[in-house]
Amino acid sequence: MSKPDAASAGSKPAPSNLLTRILAALVLAPLAIALAYAGGWLWALLVTLVSVGLFAEWLMVVGAGSVALTGAGTIVIASMGACVAFGALKTAIITGLIGGAIVTVIARGKFVWAAAGFAYASAALLASILLRQDLVNGFAALTFVLLVVWATDIGGYFAGRGIGGPKLWPRVSPKKTWSGAVGGFAASLAVAAGFAASGFGKMVPLLLVSGILSVVSACGDLFESAVKRRFGVKDSSHLIPGHGGLLDRLDGFVAAILVAWIIGFLRHGVHSAGSGLMVW
Repeated sequence: MSKPDAASAGSKPAPSNLLTRILAALVLAPLAIALAYAGGWLWALLVTLVSVGLFAEWLMVVGAGSVALTGAGTIVIASMGACVAFGALKTAIITGLIGGAIVTVIARGKFVWAAAGFAYASAALLASILLRQDLVNGFAALTFVLLVVWATDIGGYFAGRGIGGPKLWPRVSPKKTWSGAVGGFAASLAVAAGFAASGFGKMVPLLLVSGILSVVSACGDLFESAVKRRFGVKDSSHLIPGHGGLLDRLDGFVAAILVAWIIGFLRHGVHSAGSGLMVW
């Protein structure tokens, strides 16, 4: 689920750093797709580990990364992942509500930011697992979201570098440009067109959905950049070679998967959200 810096222009990464990014992506992207295809507890395990990492990195970014707070959040998120993976969604939600309250109390002076980080990681956890649990279209829906997010990032990266031009929101993310935003949006539409041409849904609805998810993904990227800028942090961590941390690489995916699940849920319910996203 790794990505380059979306919609960016300006200083170009050193060739060695760019090569590191490409090599990391070539390892992580197939792994994500393989585990998404496997589904079940394997995908749930990956998502749970990533969600724990998102929460831990968030706490470090906002300056609230105590052992007690990180430990409590890890236990709660892991419990939620186990519950939802084995079909106990109500238990997972109750666990999250109680656990979120405990996390908030432990955080004390940073309770607002800690609660926001817990909600962020929990939303990523639930949406990613629930969308895949649709036995008919879960894998197609999850792959669609992943590819739309990656296309938005990659298209934005190369359009931003190649075209440049006016900045998108310089106060929050100085390198992102309008040309990158348009390039990423266009690339996401190409993904939708490819799915429709391959028989995975109708053209117009998929173009509409991909456009929405592309914009949401870009907004998720800007949101994470705004949080880091608020606390004077450049990268959420150095976990992924050439890419930074999980928050840096999955900001767009978290926003997109949540909106994708909401669309699917509103159309076909909790257990068929994948079909709700793909079948129109």
